[in-house]
Order: sequence, then structure tokens, then C-alpha cells
Amino acid sequence: MSERERMEAGALYRFAGDAELMAMGARSRRLTRQYNATREDEGDRRRALLEELFGSVGEGAHVEPPLHCDYGCNVHAGARFFANFGLIVLDECRVAIGDDVMIGPRVSLCCAGHPIDAAVRASGLEYGKPITIGNNVWIGAHTVVNPGVTIGDNTVIGSGSVVTKDVPANVVAAGNPCRVLRPITAEDAARWEVERDAYFRAVAAEAEG
Repeated sequence: MSERERMEAGALYRFAGDAELMAMGARSRRLTRQYNATREDEGDRRRALLEELFGSVGEGAHVEPPLHCDYGCNVHAGARFFANFGLIVLDECRVAIGDDVMIGPRVSLCCAGHPIDAAVRASGLEYGKPITIGNNVWIGAHTVVNPGVTIGDNTVIGSGSVVTKDVPANVVAAGNPCRVLRPITAEDAARWEVERDAYFRAVAAEAEG
């Protein structure tokens, strides 16, 4: 079993001295350096670099530079995914991001873990656990998502959160450690539908006037 296979399976592995993992890391740094040097009018080039860097990326996905990944190839982002400035992804294992996910500035998705025991940690062994983010999730700025976490569909994670455990679908959650604050309800939908409809009426009125 290769060190890469151990890593992606969530087992202990060693990065130092492994030619395959070191080459994968160098590839990621080269591609992210190129991506982060693109101009705002180079949408096609950004798209091509994302497709080369990520394992898969859906239509309409957009990531604002700067972007940093350990490997990139283990990131799978859905359609219309949006990440604001400063996304960090430590993708030792699979990072699955659903459709219509919004990620605020300076968010970290961290699959990487290290042994609690200092002697084992000093030996250079480490491990990873996958992260799964459902559809229509919004993650606020400066949030850290820890190894092995799953966030359910439609959920909102408040800014500055440290997500250490799974978060269910259809809730608002926040804090350090992140915890569920309340469900997302029909009242939320009704309130925001009123706001949406008022916006479109105002826009239509301005166009007519």
C-alpha cells in the first residue's frame, strides 16, 4: 500500500521522503501560484486551472484568489460553488462540496490530523479524515472545518466557527465549538421571499420610471 493510498484511506501515513506525495504537493503549489496570479478578466484561465487542480469542479464554480490547497486533486466542488478570498483546503482525504455552496473569506477546510501522543507525532506520522459539505450550504468568514466533519444540506455556519462535529441539515449553527442554534423554518423562507419580491418590484419600478 502506498503512502498516498494510506493517506486517502484515512490511515496513518508519512509525507516526508515520499516521492509521490511530494510531487503532488509541488503540483498543487505550482497550480495555485498560477491561479493566484491571474487577473480578474481571465475567467477562462481561472476555470482551466481549477479544472486541472481540483479532482472535479461543477459548472459556474468560482473561487476568488488567493486559494491554497495541499493537493487539490482530492477536492470535488459542485455546480455554482463560490468561495471568497483566502480559502485554504488541506485535502489529504476527499473534500466533497455540493452544489450552490457559498464560502466566506478566510475559511479553512482541514482534513489533516496529527497523533495526540508527542512521540508518535514527532515520528512524522499523520492522518486525514474526509470532509463533506452538502448542497446550498453557507459557511461564514473565518470558519474552520475540522477533519471528518459532514455539514448537511441548506445549513448556515456562522462566521468564526470551529466545526468539530457533524452538523445536520436545515439549521443555523455557530460558535467554538460550533453548535446548532436553531432550525431553519418556514418563517425564514416567508420572510426572505417577501424581501426578494420587494427587491424585484423596486427594480421593475425603476426600469419603468
